[in-house]
Amino acid sequence: MTALADDPTAVRLLIDLEPVVEQELNRHISQAREWFPHEYVPWSQGEDFSGPLGGREWAPDERRFTEAARTSLVINLLTEDNLPSYHYEIATIFGRDGAWGEWVGRWTAEEGRHGMAIRDYLLVTRSVDPVELERARMTHMQAGFAAIHPGLLAGLSYVSFQELATRVSHRNTGAATEDPIGEQLLARIALDENLHMVFYRNVLGAAFEIAPDETMQAVTNSVRDFAMPGHGIDGFERKAVQIAVAGIYDLRQHRDEVVLPVLRAWKVFEREDLGPDGERAREELAQFLDGLDASAKRFEEKRDALKARLQARGD
Repeated sequence: MTALADDPTAVRLLIDLEPVVEQELNRHISQAREWFPHEYVPWSQGEDFSGPLGGREWAPDERRFTEAARTSLVINLLTEDNLPSYHYEIATIFGRDGAWGEWVGRWTAEEGRHGMAIRDYLLVTRSVDPVELERARMTHMQAGFAAIHPGLLAGLSYVSFQELATRVSHRNTGAATEDPIGEQLLARIALDENLHMVFYRNVLGAAFEIAPDETMQAVTNSVRDFAMPGHGIDGFERKAVQIAVAGIYDLRQHRDEVVLPVLRAWKVFEREDLGPDGERAREELAQFLDGLDASAKRFEEKRDALKARLQARGD
């Protein structure tokens, strides 16, 4: 039983999509490669911290990476930390039975590795303040996570974009560390995120065939109101700008590397099965994408101008 039990349309979709979910789950399991977080952590670099074990107190001069790369690492970790809230959201929508339930368990187990590995990496390398990191984790997890648009189609469409966005963010963050170990770890996590995206993207693609108008509306809402799952992190907007200025994840990457590839996979602008409501949603989506392109250009111009000023000053 799911939270959608009183919604006949959602219940029908859950039932009609279950064979696709089972097929995609089997495909996912056949393609996923077992990996172990402990193999990606440089344990030999570790030492005890101050506290009950009497280790060395962490000092600010032990920070590693650029400030933007460090900020992105922490945001990515705090985002992964909120897994219990994400699990609750998808288990509530998809249910715990049948192929849907099997996917919920599999996805949760795979996602659980990510925060574990990133935290171990950061603490062993003493790259961030461990006390500050733990306090941030407590604050963020207590706030939890709630979907902007609830419901089955809303959830499937959101995670189709979000998983790819997370993949791009992890991959680029790894490169920004300029540390081969960190880059290898985050690239491995990004592989998981990509497989998760493919699962959700393919299931929603099947939903387009069953309920094209409703699915089109869900997609438009998700693109228009998209926010990363870590948007509730304290100071997220300021940190997101810092990450964007550094080129780790910005509007251009979001539009061109996340939104457009997923829309192309669904052939959103080629579909001929939409009714009036679906057409209106598609028109709104096209207009929004044009606006997003313009916003990305403005941001790029400002970023280029900022870099030019800094270079002129010798910074």
